[in-house]
Amino acid sequence: METAEFVRILDREGRLLAAAAAAAGTDAEVPACPKWRVRDLLRHTGAVHRWAAGFVADAHTGPRRFGDLPDLDGDALVDWYRDSHRRLVDTLAAAPADVVCWTFLPAPGPSPLAFWARRQAHETTVHRYDAESARGGQTSPIAPEFAVDGIDELLRGLHARAGSRVRSDEPRVLRVRAVDPDPARSAVWTVRLSDLPPVTSRDEAGCPDAELAGPADRLYLALWNRTPLPSVTGDAALAALWRERSAV
Repeated sequence: METAEFVRILDREGRLLAAAAAAAGTDAEVPACPKWRVRDLLRHTGAVHRWAAGFVADAHTGPRRFGDLPDLDGDALVDWYRDSHRRLVDTLAAAPADVVCWTFLPAPGPSPLAFWARRQAHETTVHRYDAESARGGQTSPIAPEFAVDGIDELLRGLHARAGSRVRSDEPRVLRVRAVDPDPARSAVWTVRLSDLPPVTSRDEAGCPDAELAGPADRLYLALWNRTPLPSVTGDAALAALWRERSAV
């Protein structure tokens, strides 16, 4: 997927997130995040937006901490989130393609700008789902191609980092399969587990101990622990391991 497409998705998802948060009210509980209410969701996601925009806008080449969370609530907090989101979208849309700044994944992609557009598009999509779940009613769809990309980023990016807790005392193999009526849109990953961070390849080499499978959009949300896994075959303990230890 192209950087501009990630920015368009980020723009749409942030608008949907804000609308759902306003409809739910900032005191509404977030079902997938039991300790959170919508105010926590808005403060977190808005702070992440401002943090991410700062790296690109300032061409900042080292890590730095999040800014302080706002002491706001209600409509004022929703407006602050909207402003945070707009700053990020505008920053990414206006940035030069060759901007050099800090990123945090082992394989950040074709450029730092592409990295931040992709990462924030997925960050916002997951939290948009959270906001819509808090509001109740039907949630917005996730395109299969985007869902496959998000699964790939989660498995081969976020969980390739040293901080991943998805580990096993004994070597195990987990297969992840996104299925689609169109075979060209299906995708498969092999996740090799050990006492080190997972190593994931985009293939189906070897014999898995368990397989997690389903349509890409459902699998995407399930791997982020937002919804139940669509299908588990083989050793169910590996699915439980994912549920217990995969929080990012």
